[in-house]
Amino acid sequence: MTRSGVLTGLFAAVVTPTRDDGALDLAAFDRVVAFLVEAGVSGIGIAGATGEYPHFETADRRRLITRAAERLPGSCSLLVGIGAPSMRHVVELGRAAVDAGSRALLLPMPMFFRYEQQDLEAFAARVADTLRAPCLLYNLPGFTNGLAPATVLNLLRSAEFIVGIKDSSGQVDNLSAFAAARKAQPWSLLVGDDRVLHVGLQAGWDGGISGVAGFCPELLVSIYRSFVENRFDEAARLQGLLDELISQIEPFPTPWGIRIGLAARGVPTGPLPLPLTPVRRQQIAAFTAWLPEWLLRTGLVKQPTGGSAGLPRP
Repeated sequence: MTRSGVLTGLFAAVVTPTRDDGALDLAAFDRVVAFLVEAGVSGIGIAGATGEYPHFETADRRRLITRAAERLPGSCSLLVGIGAPSMRHVVELGRAAVDAGSRALLLPMPMFFRYEQQDLEAFAARVADTLRAPCLLYNLPGFTNGLAPATVLNLLRSAEFIVGIKDSSGQVDNLSAFAAARKAQPWSLLVGDDRVLHVGLQAGWDGGISGVAGFCPELLVSIYRSFVENRFDEAARLQGLLDELISQIEPFPTPWGIRIGLAARGVPTGPLPLPLTPVRRQQIAAFTAWLPEWLLRTGLVKQPTGGSAGLPRP
C-alpha cells in the first residue's frame, strides 16, 4: 500500500530456490511467493541479501523478476534488488525491473571493494538518474559498503529518483534521525533489520522489508498491523517472540535460517550453497525440532508445519 507516494506496510524478502544442479527452481519460487501472499504481506522484495543475489547470473535474475511480476496479485507490490558487481549490470537489472512493473528498486552499494562516501553518493545518484525510476537506498553494511547518515540525507534531498531507504544497519540512531529529517518529505522509510522493527515503527518509520518474514510472514505482518491499529502491547509481545526466533537462526549464515525454516514448514527451497558439516546438521536438526512449539506459542499458526520436508541437502 502507499500513503501519498510513500511505501507502507510489511514486505517479505524472498529466498531464491535452486535445484540440485544449481539452476533456478521456478516452481519452488512460485510456492514461496504464494505462501507469503496468502499470509497477507504488503509485497515482496526479491534479489536482496535474503535472495543471495551475488550467487546468480544476470539472466537468471531477469527470469526471477519476470516470474515474480507475473504471479503477484495487484494488491501486492514488487520491490526488486538490483545489486550487482558492476554499474552496467545494476542498470540492466533496473531496467528489467522497471519494465516488469516493479514498484521500487532496492539499490545496495557496491560490494567487495571499499569506497569513500563521496564515491557511494556519486554511484547512487548516477544509477537513479540513469534509470529515472523510484529507488530505495539499501543500506547493507554487513555485506556491502555502508552508507553514512549524512550521505543518505544528501541523496534523499538532492537525487530526484531516490525516494527512500531500506536500512539494514540495525543502527537505532538512524531510525530517529531519518524520521526527524523527513518532516513533510514523501520519503519511504523501511526497516531492514528485524531486531529493530518495533523500535522503527515507534520512531515513525513506514514498515519493514523483512528477511524473517520470508519464512514466518504471519508474525511480521501481525507486528506491523498491531502497531498501526494502536495495539501497542501486542506489537511489543510479538517483537519479543521475533527476538527469540532471531536468536535461534543467528548461528546460521545468512540466509540459511530462512531457508531451513521454510523447509521445516513444508516449503523446501533446494540445497544450501555449501556442504553441511556435522555441526551444521546438528544445528539444523535442533532448530527444526524447536520451531513447531515456538510457532504454536505465537498464537498465529495452528498447524506449524506443512509436511515432512526433511533437512536441506548439502
